[in-house]
Amino acid sequence: MSEIITQLPILSIMTLFLGAFVIALVGRSDEKLRDIILMIAAGIPLILMLILVKPVFFEHQVITSWLGGWEPVSGWAIGIGVEVDALSLFFGLMVAVMVFVVAVYSMTYMNRDDALQQYYTLFLMLSGSVMGLVLSGDLFNIFVMVEIMTMTAVALTAFRTDYPGALEGAMKYLVVGSMGSTCILTGIALLYSQLHTLNLAQIAAELPKGHNTVTAVAFAFLFLGFATKTYLFPFHPPEADAPTVAPASISVMVSSVLTKCGVYGIIRLCYTIFRYMDKTSLQYLICVLGALSCFICVTMAFNQHDFKRLLAFHSISQVGYVVCAIGLGNALGLSAGLYHALNHTLFKGLLFLTAGAVYYATGSLDLDRLGGLSKKMPKTCALFLIGAASISGLPPFNGFASKWMIYQAAFERAAATSNFFFVVICVICLLSSVLTLASFVKVSQSVFFGQLSPEFERTKEVPAAMQIPMWFLAVLCIVTGVFPQAMQKVLLAPASADAMNSFNYIGVMMGTSKAAASGVTAPPAFSAPIIGLWNPVAWIILLLIVTCAVCLVSLTADPEKKAAKAVIGPARDHQPAIALMDAKEAKYESFFSGEESVYSQVGGSDLFWGFKHNLRHYFKTMGDWHSGVVNDYTLYGLAAMSIVIAFTLLFIH
Repeated sequence: MSEIITQLPILSIMTLFLGAFVIALVGRSDEKLRDIILMIAAGIPLILMLILVKPVFFEHQVITSWLGGWEPVSGWAIGIGVEVDALSLFFGLMVAVMVFVVAVYSMTYMNRDDALQQYYTLFLMLSGSVMGLVLSGDLFNIFVMVEIMTMTAVALTAFRTDYPGALEGAMKYLVVGSMGSTCILTGIALLYSQLHTLNLAQIAAELPKGHNTVTAVAFAFLFLGFATKTYLFPFHPPEADAPTVAPASISVMVSSVLTKCGVYGIIRLCYTIFRYMDKTSLQYLICVLGALSCFICVTMAFNQHDFKRLLAFHSISQVGYVVCAIGLGNALGLSAGLYHALNHTLFKGLLFLTAGAVYYATGSLDLDRLGGLSKKMPKTCALFLIGAASISGLPPFNGFASKWMIYQAAFERAAATSNFFFVVICVICLLSSVLTLASFVKVSQSVFFGQLSPEFERTKEVPAAMQIPMWFLAVLCIVTGVFPQAMQKVLLAPASADAMNSFNYIGVMMGTSKAAASGVTAPPAFSAPIIGLWNPVAWIILLLIVTCAVCLVSLTADPEKKAAKAVIGPARDHQPAIALMDAKEAKYESFFSGEESVYSQVGGSDLFWGFKHNLRHYFKTMGDWHSGVVNDYTLYGLAAMSIVIAFTLLFIH
């Protein structure tokens, strides 16, 4: 392995931190220099991650290095190691792409704000911590990155201090985020007390002979810590608050990127380090947490009047899909979870950027005030519809392909185990997808369609510098949906195989003799699961046929109705109202458009009023649950921690 290749992961992390340091020094005095440094710092990690694609994904290498040259002595790791397999690189690529996209978007979106030196410094520190987390091979180093990530995310959430609720949202994020960090640190301390190492590969090697009650409790704490960073139910309220009040560029980072750090931690913990995924009890636990997050948060989205808050609840719901797939414990489920994690990063990033564009152009995110913006912002509307179709699981967009994989994996798991539980999980995911589509029909109507409010008559499309990052993500939403088999072959299968191959993870870092002595066996050759029955070309043809049919019906409207309209039109000015009833279907025409045109927006709470009225008791309970009081959220978290720890000791250990 080339010495240069082994240093690329370190360079990608350090470039981001170095960029933050340099901008902190010179960013105030020279704005052009600051922007150049930002582009360099955000662009180099993306290039380095792309360079690693060939050796890692195609040649199946694992990139390793020891900081300062501190290699293992007598089979024990004494230095900080970096280990990049296909799973780490999969998440590293997602991070690098989104960091670059957000950096480009921010240069225009944030130009109306002050203190941009601090903003870009914090942004690059946040990006560096996330990159360091997914590429590190050392457990304590992961904790350090989690702490940097949490603190910078809190500061960026409160960046617009004059925005209503910004400080409160940051405070909630800090409290619940600190609970997760405390869980991770506690788990690390317990593991170190038993295994005397912090290196992930060596922990995986030592666990088979050192496993006991303490390590089981350590697993529970680590799992809870990463679940908190994923913002699974019931740790999810800060994830709904923080993206709502943060700048849209940071909303993308919090909802699309930071949540994937928790997903990565859960996969690495359960599949590679502890190898507990063969335990049905753990599959139940993970799937239940994912299903609750998926369903509860999509229903909560119906009650929202703020554009970004609605998107934030949908973000938690979509991460619930990912966790459900991971919890299935089979190869197809893991691939489906990784696929949807990637797709969620893309379409949720796109949706938050479109919300930022709407705010940039109108100064409002209120679903009851907005409306008719497709007339003023047609490009942003088109981009939003691509993101909405993707998250709703409509073909041929990427959300359909990954959701299909999740459904297929759940049914295969149910068939293989004759366990109806996995069928229930599949049904919950399907129902949540239907509710997601309904919710985005509401958003589309409330923001882009319907009548244009007089206060937004002068609204203009956002600058091209903001549109380009959005179009880039929109294209990726289409490409990753149209070519799912290629995605499976190139990205998903290698990442899934490495996640399930503890023997190779230990052997590359610590030596094959260490892996063999640990009792961990090499898994059988990994065969990429096949995605069944998904033919994007057929769906595109069907979509075109339906579109043509709708257009044909519109163009060939009943001429008698047109005649009726012609009679009614002039009659309004010259005939009494009763004479209008002589025209065919005049009463329907009069009912729908016989009154003077006035602005009457369909508010964000009106479109599905009947549905919400029928479920008013459920929504009242959920409203009481989401009280906005941080003490309540802390109590929910402590209760969940107690339940998970007890469940681990009773059913997993």
